[in-house]
Amino acid sequence: MQIKRALISVSDKTGIIDFSQRLSRNGVEILSTGGTARLLRENGIKVKDVSEYTNFPEMMDGRVKTLHPKIHGGLLALRDNADHMEAAKKNVIEMIDLVVVNLYPFEVTIQKEGVTLEEAIENIDIGGPSMLRSAAKNYKFVTVITDPADYEKVVIEIEESGNTQLETREYLGKKVFARTATYDAAIAGYLNPNFLSLNYTKKQKLRYGENPHQEANFFQENNYPYTSIANAKQIQGKELSFNNIFDADGALELIKEFEKPSVTIIKHANPCGTASANTFEEAYEKALSADPTSAFGGIIAINGECSKEFAEKVVERFYEIVIAPIFSEEALKVFEEKPNLRILETGDFKQDPQLKAMKKITGGMLVQDADLKDITKNDLKVVTKVKPTDAEIDTMLFAWKVVKHVKSNAIVLADNEMTIGVGAGQMSRVDSTEIALKKAGEKAKNSVMASDAFFPFPDSIEAAHAGGIKAIIQPGGSINDEDVIAKADELGIAMVFTGSRCFLH
Repeated sequence: MQIKRALISVSDKTGIIDFSQRLSRNGVEILSTGGTARLLRENGIKVKDVSEYTNFPEMMDGRVKTLHPKIHGGLLALRDNADHMEAAKKNVIEMIDLVVVNLYPFEVTIQKEGVTLEEAIENIDIGGPSMLRSAAKNYKFVTVITDPADYEKVVIEIEESGNTQLETREYLGKKVFARTATYDAAIAGYLNPNFLSLNYTKKQKLRYGENPHQEANFFQENNYPYTSIANAKQIQGKELSFNNIFDADGALELIKEFEKPSVTIIKHANPCGTASANTFEEAYEKALSADPTSAFGGIIAINGECSKEFAEKVVERFYEIVIAPIFSEEALKVFEEKPNLRILETGDFKQDPQLKAMKKITGGMLVQDADLKDITKNDLKVVTKVKPTDAEIDTMLFAWKVVKHVKSNAIVLADNEMTIGVGAGQMSRVDSTEIALKKAGEKAKNSVMASDAFFPFPDSIEAAHAGGIKAIIQPGGSINDEDVIAKADELGIAMVFTGSRCFLH
């Protein structure tokens, strides 16, 4: 059975002219609508309007054009069912063997700043999903395409045999139902805040999960336009693992905090070193010096172009991944010395202003706004008799940007725009404080401390004083704040409250 008739109606015109020309050369009659028909005609392709085919006018600003028995009958009729074919003949319904439809860009429309409800609703496709579902349901006889990436495979099969293979039609049919499901979920999620739609497509199967006995896959959010590890381009290196992806995400989200040339080194989702400087090479040396032992096998992220000079420093040690908005050709040549090193290019940073953070639990999902709050000097409240210097305030704000990305309970020590000690993920805040001080050693003297939540007792302040800390930034809000402030006053430590907690569990 040959493909004799195709219906083409696409919003995304990518590749449609070449595809249609090749169909036409193979004797396929083309039905089309609106802008697609006009484009094809302008390029010398013979087209019959759907309204001419159905003998029913397109109306209501194009809302009604393909919702017609001659369209859906031609798609749904089982070619091997005599009753179906007799009904088609009696009602002058001809078969449609190929449908090429991609939908109104609803997902893109709702991402636009200031989009109105009316505009969003006008971009809800009705006829498109209906045709796709009809064709996909009848995949044994009808070929259906919703993704321009499938044009070449389909047209080659038509050129070779006049039709597509059954396994191709089955694959394309399954793909259609995934597309219409995600499309409907996007609409439902936009219109109904009580409905959470998870709109993801599998990007790759992973070798295993957190541990070798766990199977795992990496799913990518559909049509996500902002900077993310999921959207990053891997230029070289081994396949990313489950843990690589999770840690790389943490590295990228942290480095987005900074505008000045900055470098972070991540290990097991926590920054073991972060620094800002006038050059990336200087920032790297400062970040590495914070904890060179933990940096081994870590992930590096920077917030600007990776140069040859930076790459030459990186390859001196073992790392898993390097992340940057862009890599120079010279840098990539240097990285070729380490073919297993993964290189991820993100493009210019574009932050999602409505980013959500989600945590899966058994049988449910926790959803919250991502912590994008930026604490500035004007947000700080000095609560001690000793006032912090301008330099200490700048360092405290630097440390605060980092502590947001350390697992709670989190303590970060910093000096001169670099971390010098990090205490992460402990059950008590004083334990995190002591770990950070141990990591910093002598470097802790005259440095500042950042805490992601309030100090419940003065014990961490005593530990900070013993290590030589001169200023502390913390949210405040404990019932023991007065005792904590009194201890800081007693020990001559400056302290400021942000009024804002930054837990990261």
